Amino acid sequence: MKTKHSNIPYAFWNAIKECDSEYDDKFYYGVETTGIFCRPSCKSRLPNKENVRIFKHAYIALEEKFRPCKRCKPDGLQLPAEEWIEQITQWIDENYSESLTLHKLAEISHGSPYHLQRLFKQIKGISPSEYVQQVRLEKAIEKLEKTEFSITDISLTVGFLSTPYFITFFKKKVGHTPSEYRRNYRQNLNKELEYSDEHGQTNY
Repeated sequence: MKTKHSNIPYAFWNAIKECDSEYDDKFYYGVETTGIFCRPSCKSRLPNKENVRIFKHAYIALEEKFRPCKRCKPDGLQLPAEEWIEQITQWIDENYSESLTLHKLAEISHGSPYHLQRLFKQIKGISPSEYVQQVRLEKAIEKLEKTEFSITDISLTVGFLSTPYFITFFKKKVGHTPSEYRRNYRQNLNKELEYSDEHGQTNY
């Protein structure tokens, strides 16, 4: 049994809102925006009703590619730590431009901030916030190389709300300001193109 939000029985939706443990053995609910499914008694933030799906059994939710919540552990199921962290990194990769804090990441992944911080650093070697900044930096470099966007536009597009901070952070990590990096990249690219043209003419 799987039920779209338009057909959610009132009693089930009320159980989710009230975190009613009496319904724990009757159904599970999945949240489409996070891909996570929970018990009705889960203490996570109430999802938007239009994003909720109802499942009669946990294995049905799993077949639909939903992941068990780390907080309420529906039906005793629990993701291995490595898989849980990988799911979070994938979510960051897709949503890096949003405002991301440790607490928001923990809320989205249905875990505690402490548990997330500890496991993420243990598995990835860096903290979640450091990973977020790393992804943003990589995206900024890509845009500096491939677009004509201004430095301010790039900083906002990849998630840095302060352009001065973005410039300072970029220089600390790369060794050049964004403008210097773009200029050097294009100068080197032009030299490579000129060399290729000359080399091709010589062979001709």
